[in-house]
Amino acid sequence: MSQPLPLSVSIIARNEAHNLPRCFESVRGWTAEIVVVLNNTSDPSAEVAMRHGALVFETEWRGYRDTKNWALDRCTQPWALCLDADEEVSPALRAEIEAFFARGDDRKFRAARFPRKVWFIDRWITHGDWYPDHNTRLVNRAHCRWGGDQFVHEHMKVDGAVATLRGDLHHYSFPTLSSHVAKINPFADLFLQQQLAKGGRFSIGAAVFRPAWRFFRAYVLRLGFLDGFPGFYIAWATAFGAFVRYSRLFEHEHRSQPK
Repeated sequence: MSQPLPLSVSIIARNEAHNLPRCFESVRGWTAEIVVVLNNTSDPSAEVAMRHGALVFETEWRGYRDTKNWALDRCTQPWALCLDADEEVSPALRAEIEAFFARGDDRKFRAARFPRKVWFIDRWITHGDWYPDHNTRLVNRAHCRWGGDQFVHEHMKVDGAVATLRGDLHHYSFPTLSSHVAKINPFADLFLQQQLAKGGRFSIGAAVFRPAWRFFRAYVLRLGFLDGFPGFYIAWATAFGAFVRYSRLFEHEHRSQPK
């Protein structure tokens, strides 16, 4: 490329010094700027980011939706590529993004989505609930904002047409199985806050049937069995995570001290 794309890379992070270099290297040279927003960070993330030429900002945690929008507002380019610190733009995805601008699709579309592929234990996961997991991350800042509730499950809201690219965004979210198990409780906490905010109540039907459905959908309907034992684990862990989340509602409504 003769010059960088009119594209800001937007990243929010907390204690991600070990992941940031890989993310930066995947966007270095072909994007106009990298914006990193840190919150409550105690590791050298800021130093790592500045060493790679990123613009670094710090703010309090505002929830996923609002923190990501705050980061978008710090960008200066008309387009933004929204990444997590543990993600990496694959060579195939980079080529697709460059072609998107070369074709003039940035004048036809307001955003673009693409699949995200996770490395887990010993392989890329290419079936089940984890793939293709299309994410809308390439956005025209004038027509896109992060939406959803303030707790979890933020999603991009787009005023206009969205293109679909084929290259994968690589995701290194769980370096060990233990790191995956450790995420079950924090997401259950967020789920409980979300349900309480909208008046949700415990349902035995949801607690029983939703986990069963999640396993069947991931392992059978979405062919998770083709990913070998990691696919089997993911399907069971996804079901168990759903069971824990709904059980937290029961605990909140019924917990009491022993008489």
